[in-house]
Amino acid sequence: MKIIAELCQNHNGNFDTLREMVKAAAEGGATHVKIQTIFADDVVYRERFENGLVDENGSTLCIKRPYIPEYERLLKLELSYRQHELFIEECGSCGVIPLTTAFTHGSVDMIKKFGWKSVKVASYDCASLALIERLASNFDEIIVSTGATYDDEIRQTAGYLKQSGVDFSLLHCVTLYPTPLNEIHLNRMEYLKQYADSVGLSEHTMVSRDGIKASLAAIYCGADIIERHFTILPEEETRDGKVSIRKEHLQELNKFAKLSKDEQWAYIQEFIPEFSQMLGNRERELSKEELLNRDYYRGRFAAHIHKKPIYNWEAYIKEEDVIC
Repeated sequence: MKIIAELCQNHNGNFDTLREMVKAAAEGGATHVKIQTIFADDVVYRERFENGLVDENGSTLCIKRPYIPEYERLLKLELSYRQHELFIEECGSCGVIPLTTAFTHGSVDMIKKFGWKSVKVASYDCASLALIERLASNFDEIIVSTGATYDDEIRQTAGYLKQSGVDFSLLHCVTLYPTPLNEIHLNRMEYLKQYADSVGLSEHTMVSRDGIKASLAAIYCGADIIERHFTILPEEETRDGKVSIRKEHLQELNKFAKLSKDEQWAYIQEFIPEFSQMLGNRERELSKEELLNRDYYRGRFAAHIHKKPIYNWEAYIKEEDVIC
């Protein structure tokens, strides 16, 4: 099976830390190590998120996430394209497959140029067919997260990918950070199997509280892929520290995956009493918090052509092709 160590921005913009993360993930048994191709200049200013919106009862109607602090935060965490190349070399030296998430149209050509064969699509872009069409024509493998995505969007995207002939997988994901175990809904993977031969789980449970129980349960339930955020730094030193696993957790995942189904079930019965509540629903509506996250994150990034954002669901026109 595939185990993806998602480094996200847990490197804090420090390439030496990133290099050590790749080595640790490889030693833990990750098959893929992933970064995110994100640049601060791709963040879109959207006025309604500057102050957010709360109704008369105190319920959040729109997340507050001001542009300037977010821009400045991401600017410190960027990896240059040269560092992307070095990351690929480091992965090769460590025997793992490099992976990245393309967050905008603008990054696709550069990622392709560096020789990446596999690419990830973030949950909030599962329905961004314009971006997915470009990825399908440029890469051998596409892994799509389906968090905060409506069923008809999943069906449409999977239908396109199947028709395109590209090797693709769908990952169940709940976009709550961290995700409670009773909100994992592992049965959702069974729903995805009607659309893809390869399915898995990308999850964000709180490691200090829940360990890797959800990932282990997902393996027992038939996941072909597990994606977890990964770190080597103390939990409090990175934004995603609370939901990030370590080398010993990767080793545990690999060990569990090699057990027989009977042995896996015996382990679950003894050590994962929450298993039944993790199964949840095969079909489900998005929670209010997931909808709020979808509202903010879908369209958070875009390519900018002559200062105009080109969103991932829109057709991409290169800057040199624009007639001013």
